[in-house]
Amino acid sequence: MNMKREDIRNIAIIAHVDHGKTTLVDQLLKQSGVFRANQEVQERVMDSNDIERERGITILSKNTAVFYKDTKINIIDTPGHADFGGEVERVLKMVNGVVLVVDAYEGAMPQTKFVLRKALELDLSVIVCINKIDRPEARPNEVIDEVLELLMDLDASDEQLDCPFVFASAKGGFAVKNLDDPRENMVPLFETIIDHIPAPEGDPEAPTQVLISTIDYNEYVGRIGVGKVDNGKLKVNQDCVLVNHHDPDKKKRVKISKLYEFDGLNKVEVQEASIGSIVAISGIADIHIGDTICSPENPTPIPFQKISEPTIAMQFMVNDSPLAGQEGKYVTSRHLRDRLFRELNTDVSLRVEETDNMDCFKVSGRGELHLSVLIENMRREGYEFAVSKAEVLTKRDERNRLLEPMELAYIDVPEEFAGSVIQKLSSRKGELQGMSAAQGGYTRLEFSIPSRGLIGYRGEFMTDTKGNGIMNTIFDDYDVYKGDIQYRKQGSIISFETGESITYGLFNAQERGTLFIGAGEKVYAGMVIGQTGKPEDVEVNVCKKKQLTNTRASGSDDALKLTTPKKMSLEQCLDFIDTDELLEVTPVSLRIRKKILDPTMRKRAAIRK
Repeated sequence: MNMKREDIRNIAIIAHVDHGKTTLVDQLLKQSGVFRANQEVQERVMDSNDIERERGITILSKNTAVFYKDTKINIIDTPGHADFGGEVERVLKMVNGVVLVVDAYEGAMPQTKFVLRKALELDLSVIVCINKIDRPEARPNEVIDEVLELLMDLDASDEQLDCPFVFASAKGGFAVKNLDDPRENMVPLFETIIDHIPAPEGDPEAPTQVLISTIDYNEYVGRIGVGKVDNGKLKVNQDCVLVNHHDPDKKKRVKISKLYEFDGLNKVEVQEASIGSIVAISGIADIHIGDTICSPENPTPIPFQKISEPTIAMQFMVNDSPLAGQEGKYVTSRHLRDRLFRELNTDVSLRVEETDNMDCFKVSGRGELHLSVLIENMRREGYEFAVSKAEVLTKRDERNRLLEPMELAYIDVPEEFAGSVIQKLSSRKGELQGMSAAQGGYTRLEFSIPSRGLIGYRGEFMTDTKGNGIMNTIFDDYDVYKGDIQYRKQGSIISFETGESITYGLFNAQERGTLFIGAGEKVYAGMVIGQTGKPEDVEVNVCKKKQLTNTRASGSDDALKLTTPKKMSLEQCLDFIDTDELLEVTPVSLRIRKKILDPTMRKRAAIRK
């Protein structure tokens, strides 16, 4: 029979990027006494990976637990970016409620909608936490109305609409139930969680069932499955069977060798866990997300949502440029293959496929951000490789029509830029779905646009809006192919020979457009060193020295002034490259090059096309 475990609450924290959920978790940890009073604590403890810290985004969902009085609160911090939406859906299977964090100034945002819809469909209880109420421009009362409107849009039930509101400042370390209450500490939020989020239920006497919702990976123990005990008990040394709802043939006998629960930021070994506990299990090599661990006498899998399919792909290949192997530590196809397949251990929305060419792998993911984070991680680990332009994954329907992935783009821009954004997106096959005034002289635009149309657009968007625009995109569905899109209006400036760039050669080249390199850099024939103002590519010799004869004064060369080259980030390079180009990625450099380096061969290929 079903029982409730009153001493546990399982919650997920959901919010839009930058609304402060990770900082909020830090405060809950501090105030529940997880850290000793004198312990040095990093800001945003939960974002463990370097890129997460630098960009201020959470990529992988994290588990932590705090104690309030006698109740253990398991908290799962979820990613806010749509590219990592695959993480969110599964995490919600482990919890009984969500804390929705909303910025008191920005209000409800599109990404919030995406996660909230999933939570409401699973019938989870919601607590709304309006954060950053100490900001001078905070407008908490209007934000309450916005959140209620959002809930109504998503067809929330009456109980869900009756959700409690808590006002907080994660930075200031306080929460209150009413705006005029004294601002002391986080207790009002803890109390609301205990009172409003239901305790987990299950049958402690039934056969064991644990659905694995996330996978952690650690080089010492290998794969670690994380999930909630739905029924029965789980003990160390217990014999179990691994089954999967979407793969009826899977039946694998396994033994539980180590079992952990979460306490603060640590995993603590336990001997057994019962219903409602969130546990981590190590020692099962072949464990995957969506597997259910059951007792052998009744192997019934728990149904779960299929992981969203990837929408874009890139080729990752061995670097074969003339400068190959000079800067990276791992350069061979074996290194590349092992590293990409290792990434599959933890990243479920990623696909890696081998191609006819031994040195090339097709890597598919949920969006440009998803793949660029992988490239940046590999680069930091010392890998050297080349990647092609991102292309979308299309499919055919039963009437043999070509379908392509579509996205919804929500864009907030200052009014004066709205016109140019609409024009740009329309030329990329976007359709304007709605336009409304947002606060502060901003206009909110809603577009339906093919994923292809967004590839390479972010950088341009930032330039067009002078850095003031905000763009959020979310995968919508597959729809009929919208026709060809011309990506780039400008051609590339290509180096004509191999050597080192010299001021004299660059001075002549810079009249043709914008350069990406300065003097004294290694270049090779076929490398892209700049961007022209015209649609055609041009080849220039930047290694050219000035011929010295007795009629020229030697002093006049000092007067050559070079404009500062445009240094491009990884995202900008990925945005810039065209379909006949590659990006060479090493721990030190990012170089853009033509796929075919030899100019004659390149012209032949262009004519054939």
